[in-house]
Amino acid sequence: MKDYLPKTDPLYDKVISALETVRPYLQVDGGDCQLVGISKDMVVDVKLLGACGSCPMSTLTLRAGVEQAIKKAIPEIARVESV
Repeated sequence: MKDYLPKTDPLYDKVISALETVRPYLQVDGGDCQLVGISKDMVVDVKLLGACGSCPMSTLTLRAGVEQAIKKAIPEIARVESV
């Protein structure tokens, strides 16, 4: 198990807000994503849900959509990973 920042860390609220900006686009296609945690090395772990979990384009969605939205809002985030 990864060593995540505590859920009370202010970064969690920022990441959740960034996810809310892309969530409607995921939901239109029957998908969604859930924040799993933020590691101490600034890697955000998300779980792709619904149609996004099995979509062959999920890697593109993760990089071009979810990761870019999070990194734009929180530049100190290094990357976003799907778990």
